[in-house]
Formats: sequence, structure tokens, C-alpha cells
Amino acid sequence: MRLVLPLGAAGVGDITARIIAERLGDKLGQRFVVENMPGPGGIVAGRAVLSAPADGYTLLLMTGGIASSVPLYNKFPLDMTKDFVPISSMGYFDCLMVVNAQSEFKTLGDFLKVARDEAGQAQRRHHQRGRVQNLTANYFKQASGADFVIVPFRTTPDAIVALLRNDVEMVIDFYAALKSGLEDNKLRAVAWTGPKPSPALPDVPTALGEGVKGFEAASWNALYAKAGTPPQILATLNKAMQEVLAEPDVKKRLLDLGIDSKASTPAEMDAQMRGDITKWTEVIDRAGIEKR
Repeated sequence: MRLVLPLGAAGVGDITARIIAERLGDKLGQRFVVENMPGPGGIVAGRAVLSAPADGYTLLLMTGGIASSVPLYNKFPLDMTKDFVPISSMGYFDCLMVVNAQSEFKTLGDFLKVARDEAGQAQRRHHQRGRVQNLTANYFKQASGADFVIVPFRTTPDAIVALLRNDVEMVIDFYAALKSGLEDNKLRAVAWTGPKPSPALPDVPTALGEGVKGFEAASWNALYAKAGTPPQILATLNKAMQEVLAEPDVKKRLLDLGIDSKASTPAEMDAQMRGDITKWTEVIDRAGIEKR
């Protein structure tokens, strides 16, 4: 069996997929070959899956990043809700808002007060335009009503260096990218971007809980197949995913990466994808982000 990833090797998504693929293969009595096919919007990986038979032997790792990429195109070349069918979610992972551990900001409210009182002065960073972290920053700005400067950095390490030098006041990124700085007490977590605190840091509140109404931004990974795959095969794969993601060892290994492992029904995953595309379309349009 093939599992095609729209991601490069050695990242959190790649590690997650390989953990799941190994256990899923054991359940199904199959050997998985994981193929990394990075590219904008998951298009390369998606086309590779569509070129294979709809027999369940070639699967796609779908991500929240793909859902956020769809509205960045005037005409996205794939239809993620028609060309593919969901099997199950793999896990959910929110972004984390962090400040320098020596910062005057002890809470998200402290940052927002400065951003509102000194419009345009408080700065935070993001990945390149269109990435989930970047869109989350724009969404946070829209939902909070605060005015702050969004400063672009090419990589997370570059952003962390700027934060530690006090060139910027806040960083929003995924937990795995920030974990070492948190463990070294160089960074202070002030809020999660998801609907509830992550099990990775359960004592850290959410931005929603801190008063940013209507703000929820969580990313995810999921397993998809080519449309037309027989229902019985999809049901077999979903059952195996449910069992794998319930294993304590798997849950622990993924939580160490900041991922709350959780299986879903195909209908739940389809609703997640459609809802995210709608949400990010609104964020992108309001932010005036140029489409491709």
C-alpha cells in the first residue's frame, strides 16, 4: 500500500504519517510505502493519488494546510471535496502563541492591550503568506480587533531568534516547532488558537477563553482515498484507523509532537474540510491576500 504525503521528509507531518502507517499496516496485514511529494497546496501529491486506481491501495495524507490553500487560488486544480473521499482524521494540532520568557506580557490580554492602545506598534511574526500560521495571524487580527504589524520570516528559527532579541513581541506557530524553547524556559506560552486547551499544555488557555470571540483555528491531518473507492474498503480502513488511534502508545507518541490523536467518521472529516475552506476563504478575502 502507498501513503502519499504532500510534505517533505522528517517534519512533524511526515513523522506522524509514518507512525500511523506502521501500525495501520500491522492491522491490515499490509506493508505501507510512504512517499513524500511536497508541493504547493498538495497538488503534486493529490495528482499522484488520482493517477492510481480507486482500490484503497493508494492513500493521501490530507492536511489542514491543503484546506487553507484552496481559497488562495483563483482556480484550484483539484476538487478536494469531490476528487477524494475521507477515511478518518489522524489528529488535531493547534497553533500556540508564545512570547519571550522575559517579556512584560504575562498573558494574551497583556499583548492585546498594547496592540489596542498603541495601534500598529506590537509586532508578531508569521510564515510566508498563505501558510496556516500566516492565515491564523490574520484571523486573530480580524477577530480580536487589535492593530499590530505582521512581520514575515522565512523559517521558525529565524522568528524565534527575532523574538529572543525582542525584535518582535509574539510568535504563532505549531507546538512541535516551539517545544524546545518552552522546555528551555526561553519562551512563555500565552494561548492556544484552538477551541480548547491542548493536552500538550493543558494549563495554557485558549485565545477564545481569553476573550477573543469567535476565534478558533486548529489544523489537522487525515487519511483520504480517491473518489470511487468501494464503501466496504473505506469502512475497513476507518475501522483500522479507529483502533490504531486508540492505542495508548500511539496517542503518547503523537502527543509528544503536540498532536491530539483522534479518529473521525468520514462525514465528520468531510464537514471539517468544507468548513475550513469556507473559513479561510473569508479570512483571505478580508485580509486582501493576493490569490494565485
